[in-house]
Amino acid sequence: MPELAGARVLVTGGAGFIGRRLVATLLAEQAEVTVADLNPHPDPAVRSVVGDLRDPKVRESAVSAGLDGVVHLAAVTSVLRSVEDPAGTYEVNVEATAGLLELARKHGVPRFLLASTNAVTGDVGSARISENLPLRPLTPYGATKAATEMLLSAYSGVYGMRTSALRFANVYGPGMLHKDSFVPRLMKAAAAGQGVQVYGDGTQLRDYVHVDDVVQAMLIAWHEGHDGPLIVGSGTSVSVNELIEAARKATGTPIPVEQVPAKQGEMPAVVLDISAATALGYRPRHDLTSGMATVWPDFAPAPAESSAEKPDETENAA
Repeated sequence: MPELAGARVLVTGGAGFIGRRLVATLLAEQAEVTVADLNPHPDPAVRSVVGDLRDPKVRESAVSAGLDGVVHLAAVTSVLRSVEDPAGTYEVNVEATAGLLELARKHGVPRFLLASTNAVTGDVGSARISENLPLRPLTPYGATKAATEMLLSAYSGVYGMRTSALRFANVYGPGMLHKDSFVPRLMKAAAAGQGVQVYGDGTQLRDYVHVDDVVQAMLIAWHEGHDGPLIVGSGTSVSVNELIEAARKATGTPIPVEQVPAKQGEMPAVVLDISAATALGYRPRHDLTSGMATVWPDFAPAPAESSAEKPDETENAA
């Protein structure tokens, strides 16, 4: 994308799972990247602003005149954490976003992309979820994302800023070692020879989208100047049981399952309509089989050394 060469981009949460993948792609496109995160980005080519975005001083250090756009990934993303701490989730997801938007307005930043979620629509049964459905979130997490989408809409409508809320499905891929979502839990269980807990009977449907496809969608939204919400998924929903079976094939382990009661706010089905994204040129490149194969190498136990490769322990004895 030629317009990214030399572009100045702020990526909040850029040291995280999705952020690192996006930053690497932006650098490959010759963009100048600043990352704002609780942790520094490991690449020295990236300017890091380290701190909590709830702190106005951290936000002011991150957003400056001359930026071509902001990609806002930093957030509380755990539904369970949002239920336990709704006030804290609001501070991170809404107040910090409002502060970033206002700084972007003051500095004349033309683009603002937000990582959102299909949880903003709440439970629609087995109906296909599109961008046109009303926002009826069931959890504090979904509610905070719905609130930030409304903020983006206002800044677009009044100030002419190009704002896009990308509603990600369940994102997975390489780099999930420190994540606690279901895919890395499956990988960790396989590596340890253990099992996993499944809420309900495992027939609930979910859309799992590879992180590289998510990065593709963000760059397309940037390139096309998309304004408004945009659903980003694989376009194929599978049951949790099917996901477990794909993990078993990728890891070559049995991964036993223990069924436990479903949590409050659990959606029975997430079936996504990605036609708006595909109309812009988005094409998911990974299915569950190819995608899970990219996750396992991060978790797979290292092969045991052969006895011929091991040093003679008697020679090293004190």
